Amino acid sequence: MKPKALLIDMTMCVGCNACQDACKKENGLAEGEEHKLSASAYTALEEHDGVYVRRMCQHCEDPTCASVCPVGAFTKTPEGPVLYDENKCIGCRYCMQACPFQVPRYEWNSTFPRVHKCILCPQRVSKGLPTACAEACPTGATTFGDRDELIKIAYERMSAEPGKYVPKLYGEHEVGGTSVLYLSSVPFEQLGFKTNLQTAALPQLTWNVLSKIPSIVTVGGAMLYGIWWITNRRDEVRAYEAALQERRSNGSGAHTTNPEEN
Repeated sequence: MKPKALLIDMTMCVGCNACQDACKKENGLAEGEEHKLSASAYTALEEHDGVYVRRMCQHCEDPTCASVCPVGAFTKTPEGPVLYDENKCIGCRYCMQACPFQVPRYEWNSTFPRVHKCILCPQRVSKGLPTACAEACPTGATTFGDRDELIKIAYERMSAEPGKYVPKLYGEHEVGGTSVLYLSSVPFEQLGFKTNLQTAALPQLTWNVLSKIPSIVTVGGAMLYGIWWITNRRDEVRAYEAALQERRSNGSGAHTTNPEEN
């Protein structure tokens, strides 16, 4: 199965909230409209001057949450979803700190708290079905399909109506690419999107540093040994010169070992 994704065209969203209602029903979450992500809202609509912005997990191609989780509670599937196993979670909340989009939400009021986020309906995707939110969208603002095909569709829309869209497909390259893509008629920074993200996957940046640690340790160890040798040698020379001076002062013929002889 090819990697799947969602294409969210914000020019087509009317703010009906059908996506959130369908998501809550599919995941057994508490009913009721919510405008911010929470432990009971895996997706939410925010309004920015008449433009409805859908927030949810971006399902990064190389997810940082999975990279930092010490117990492997997060996994990226070949189909696209970034899954979460609450039975493995130890509540460290590293995922919340590491997520470049600040998506995971925590059950602060629970005795046994868990992290919550969208998991892209893997039970549906594995059967060849669209996500619940995409199926429920009445205007086609949310489209589910193969990631490569959705990217092609997005560029076709931008090319056909250049005055309607800003010339950018958000999520195509951000932090290595995501499985949730956005089209907009308004610059993304005006809608609360982070536009200063790197194109390199964040876990790859970490690996680039860690991969150099053996060399750093080797070179650093050699440098420390060199510093120790020089310091120790100075002490030996200082002691030799002091002994030589004392011998000359006393007129002694005793032999003093030159450190060069060691």
